[in-house]
Amino acid sequence: MGASSSTNPNNQEQQELESLAASTGGLPILQKAFTRLSDPHTNSIPLHSLQECFALAFTNTKSAKSQMPENFPSLLSHLGPAIVDLFFTVDKGGGVHWTEFLRGYIRCCGRTSLSVSINTIYRLYAATAAKAGFPSKLEFESEEDDCKISGYFMSTDILMLLWMCWSMSWISEISKYSKYQGELDLPDVNHLVLSAITSCTEVNKDVNLWNYNISDFEAQLPAQKIHLWALSTTPCLAQCFTQYVHERLRSCTPAASEESDTSNVLVGDSSSTETHNKVLLTSGRAWAISLALTSTLSKELLRASFLRDGSGDFQNLLYRSSVHGKGMNRLWSNVEGYNGPLLILVSASCTETGDVDPSAERWIVGVLTDQGLENKDVFYGSSGYLYALSPIFHVFSPNGREKNFMYSHLHATGKYDPHPKPVGLAFGGTSGNERIFIHEDFAKITIRHHAVDKTYRPGSLFPDQGYLPTEASIFKVEVWGLGGGKVREKQSQYLKREQLFTEQRRKVDLNSFGAWEDSPEKMMMGMMSDPNKVQREER
Repeated sequence: MGASSSTNPNNQEQQELESLAASTGGLPILQKAFTRLSDPHTNSIPLHSLQECFALAFTNTKSAKSQMPENFPSLLSHLGPAIVDLFFTVDKGGGVHWTEFLRGYIRCCGRTSLSVSINTIYRLYAATAAKAGFPSKLEFESEEDDCKISGYFMSTDILMLLWMCWSMSWISEISKYSKYQGELDLPDVNHLVLSAITSCTEVNKDVNLWNYNISDFEAQLPAQKIHLWALSTTPCLAQCFTQYVHERLRSCTPAASEESDTSNVLVGDSSSTETHNKVLLTSGRAWAISLALTSTLSKELLRASFLRDGSGDFQNLLYRSSVHGKGMNRLWSNVEGYNGPLLILVSASCTETGDVDPSAERWIVGVLTDQGLENKDVFYGSSGYLYALSPIFHVFSPNGREKNFMYSHLHATGKYDPHPKPVGLAFGGTSGNERIFIHEDFAKITIRHHAVDKTYRPGSLFPDQGYLPTEASIFKVEVWGLGGGKVREKQSQYLKREQLFTEQRRKVDLNSFGAWEDSPEKMMMGMMSDPNKVQREER
């Protein structure tokens, strides 16, 4: 057993491996998993047991938005054996001893550079594809984790690689809240695949990106360019694998069934069919944003997409223009008092036919703030991100030159301003030259070229964006709160207090004005009956 064998003081190599495993926080899980999986007679884990532990199998796998490659179900079914063969060393007896179990875990989850971690994902995909019977065109100079990668990806390779990582992420996250894992609805990740394609090669300008069939793209995407794209756009892709390994080992422990109690939380359908027709933040878009984040907000994004409360509503959705109405005032009544990170999504179109043609070229942009909205006529905030979400995914992080992260201004009350500041939401740029400006009534959005913006990195927020400002029609606006349950609870308390104060201010006690002759009601009635009547001034 791993726990007992670790007490041998003469095994320096074993102690070093245990120390490395402990640095990742996984040593207790490893000890419990080894105890559960190992054969007491050989003190090693049988090969088939370890393969079953890492197996990824679903009773039904489907995709409503993207055409699923016929090889993909086979890819998932060979994932467990590929992990064992690639990272774990089996002895002559067909088992994995404690030392090799530790070594294999460190190869999967040990602390390493981002480049090496993503390279591990490529090696896993290549090994799994080879076992499934369709070898990839990737080449590795050696079997080491830090080996150089060459060869190329096809567009379907990128799609299946992303879906493989999504499947591992789905199991890792959902298993914490639900025992039901039988069906897998694959999300629409075309925006991520198109991001990789356009970053590695040129796409014909005549191509309709909104209805682009990924499988029709037959160009070869160099592996080195894809690697650079992943480092800049999806740096957290490798975490899908490490989290999956942790979760599968944890599920092997005797107490795993008790820890995965559903409580009162329901698992939301990850299907892009359901979410695509209801909200802008589909599972695929939420996952893409989470892959670009290295903070704890990535988990909140997954929860925002996967989990719902008992009534079937999305817990973190604070505002929807289709439900609450358009405009700054409607928005403010739903987000006021929320002191946490916000994700703002806007669906718009530059074409005039978008309001009558559902198939019009509607693009989606997003903004992630690190704090709630404040009524200010100047830019504020300490950090933020801009996103092009559809039809192509891109991330625009802060560049450190300026700090004009966000602007949210309502009408000024109680004082006259000869030079009023514009009312609306803005992100990046400067006053009057905002990179994104959402007008007060939420009917229009103005997008300017990145040359006016020194806060966020350059790039186009929608396809074929030119140098001149673009004014587009808004269709939907959503605001998601990513601060967690405590922030939402504080907002509820704040809104209740505000409602109570408003009701109290509306109540007027006539007795406080004394007699009828002194009341403001009598004075007003007198002015309305004869406003020009000469009245004697009392001295």
